[in-house]
Amino acid sequence: MPLLGFKKQFAPLVESRKKRQTIRAKRRDGKNPRVDDRLYLYTGLRTKSCRKLGEETCVSVQEITIDYLGINVSGLWLTASERDALAQADGFTSFQDMKKFFEKEHGGLKEGFSGLLIKW
Repeated sequence: MPLLGFKKQFAPLVESRKKRQTIRAKRRDGKNPRVDDRLYLYTGLRTKSCRKLGEETCVSVQEITIDYLGINVSGLWLTASERDALAQADGFTSFQDMKKFFEKEHGGLKEGFSGLLIKW
C-alpha cells in the first residue's frame, strides 16, 4: 500500500491524470512500490492541508539515474529528445528544468541521483 506525497506544484497534474509517473529515491527499508501495487497519491502530507489526489495501480518500476549529463533508465542513456519527453511526463518543461529541481531538492547532481521511475 505505497503512499506517495506530491509537492503543491505537481498536485494539479497528478489529480488531472496528466502526470502519470514520479521519480523517487529508494526507501531505506526496501519497501518500494512494485508493479500491481495500489498507489495512494496525496499532497500536503503531515499538514492540515493534506488532500488525496487519487488511487492508481502501479504499472512499471524502473531504475533511474539523473546526473548533470543526462538520464539513464534501466541501463540505457536517453537521447536529448527522450530526456525532454520524460521530464515533461514528470511535470517539468524540459530536462534543464528537471535538472534544476533535482539539484535543489537533492543537493546537486555532481554525484548523480539514483532512484526509481514509478509509473501508473
